[in-house]
Amino acid sequence: MFDSRTQDSGHISYGVRDLSGRRWFVKTPGAEAPSAGGTTREERSRALELAAEVSSAVEHPALIPLDRIIETEEGVVTVSAWFDGELVRAPAELRDDPEHAFSRFKSLPTNEIVAALDAIIELHVRLGEEGWIAGDLYDGCLMYDFATRAIKVMDFECYHRGSYVNHVGRLPGSTRFMAPEESTKGAVIDCRTTVFNLGRMIEILLLERNPDHPSRDVVRAATSEDPSKRPASLADFHRAWRAASGLIL
Repeated sequence: MFDSRTQDSGHISYGVRDLSGRRWFVKTPGAEAPSAGGTTREERSRALELAAEVSSAVEHPALIPLDRIIETEEGVVTVSAWFDGELVRAPAELRDDPEHAFSRFKSLPTNEIVAALDAIIELHVRLGEEGWIAGDLYDGCLMYDFATRAIKVMDFECYHRGSYVNHVGRLPGSTRFMAPEESTKGAVIDCRTTVFNLGRMIEILLLERNPDHPSRDVVRAATSEDPSKRPASLADFHRAWRAASGLIL
């Protein structure tokens, strides 16, 4: 079971095995009480519906297939295929632990890290083409299977259809990955915000241990404090990243 001991969203998830032996990941709105972040079960149920819509918007290898949505008296429950990977994110006190998936991922051969990051970026290009803007995108949304070298992106509850104005101020997310506008009331959140999130992902997961990687100038532009100085679209960012990284365009 995955509950408040591993995350603070209020959702409660389970790994289950059916009678045929197949494994599934089941995510529920959780208990009736408000979450640590103050969300109600009804809000968490709506967030699961949104996440299901995002994950069904496109087909991509970096997505975990959604099998079904179940309506219950407590709200929506989603059922997805089980993925035998490890969560990339590490709490601050474990980020230097060589045994943790976070350090092990960053210690992979550069070409394998680049391939995984490219899959994450390509997925967001595809989602962007369908109008989706990332929200709360950070290393806690990533699972990696070290045996098969497969990366998966999950937790789309805070994604948003189309650009919008930040009327809240501090939006949900990890400060290590968030663009300035995600903490600025009245700022516009659009594809350039997702560009920043992805740039920070490259910076943290690749450049911290490979500072001379040729993508460093692309990442510097992507993580500019001024959105107007970032690549204007996810497709532009992806092309620049691939060209710098020596990937086939």
